[in-house]
Amino acid sequence: MSVSADGLVDGSAERPLISVVLPMRNESRGLARLFERLVPVLEKIGPYEMVAIDDGSTDDTLSRLKQLRRTYPRLKVVSLSRNFGKEIAVTAGLARTSGACVVIMDSDLQHIPEGIPALMEPWTREGFGIVYARRVGLDRGGALRSTLSATFYKLFDFMSEVKIDRETGDFLLLDRRVVDAFLAMPERNRFNRGLLAWAGFRTTTIPLEVEARHAGTSNFGFLRLARLAVTAITAFGTLPLRVWSYIGMLFSLVGLFYGAFIVVRTLIFGADVPGYPSIIVAVLVSAGVQLIGLGIIGEYLGHVYSEVKRRPLYLVQETLGFSDSPADPTVVDDPETPLAPDLGGGE
Repeated sequence: MSVSADGLVDGSAERPLISVVLPMRNESRGLARLFERLVPVLEKIGPYEMVAIDDGSTDDTLSRLKQLRRTYPRLKVVSLSRNFGKEIAVTAGLARTSGACVVIMDSDLQHIPEGIPALMEPWTREGFGIVYARRVGLDRGGALRSTLSATFYKLFDFMSEVKIDRETGDFLLLDRRVVDAFLAMPERNRFNRGLLAWAGFRTTTIPLEVEARHAGTSNFGFLRLARLAVTAITAFGTLPLRVWSYIGMLFSLVGLFYGAFIVVRTLIFGADVPGYPSIIVAVLVSAGVQLIGLGIIGEYLGHVYSEVKRRPLYLVQETLGFSDSPADPTVVDDPETPLAPDLGGGE
């Protein structure tokens, strides 16, 4: 990676060296502190841009971002038309970056801005395409959540065609080549870490401390995490589908042997009165197994249905700070300028 003394890449005077993508939803209370810590770090690195994605916030996050643009002119804002989820928000932010490398980090200061130079070092010196932060001191939220998390990663590794590191998260650096490859993937049901692992670029990890959330509460409850886990597993492997062929064969063999046993016993001891409890148990068990299988098939069909509709990956209702953005009312005193939404497809 060729980086000049003034921080520019390949002699370009226009392109930022680094872009920082900041997905956020209802993070108004912590924004001032976020940029107070982030901007000094980036100013020491070189030319930079910050791309904040407001993912359908219901508080005044967007208004605060507009105000902060007066103080931080290199802050750019993408406001989505509704809450599309973090994976989509990150994709929308990556599509708007122009840096030679891109850092993705949470906006709640659990990902420390002071760790960005450490993320850049393997990229600058050795040309790694992806640099993950290995989470040190992470509070996993109790024994139950930790157990469920470990179970998910084991299932994912067993059922999927790619492997991901449990100790890494969403604080990472991507080379521009990786960003372009990621944006070329058209999936609607996205698990970003799986997509990056599938891409296969050179990857390394570095240890970084994880801090407590500065303000607000997490938007990822149990149900959203469970949904993301199902999406991840079904998006990167077909083993959950194939396994039902083996389960069907097993039940068929059990039924065949049990039928043979009944025939032999009847021939030897004569017919007896059938047991209704055993029949009911057999019916309930077989019906339950069939419903579980249908549910898994339905999950895959749901993914197919979502893909074939070909709707945009997300919708943007407003942007600020980009070359194609309307006049910025926080910078240009022109309140009559309309803020027209645009479409984003992740490409």
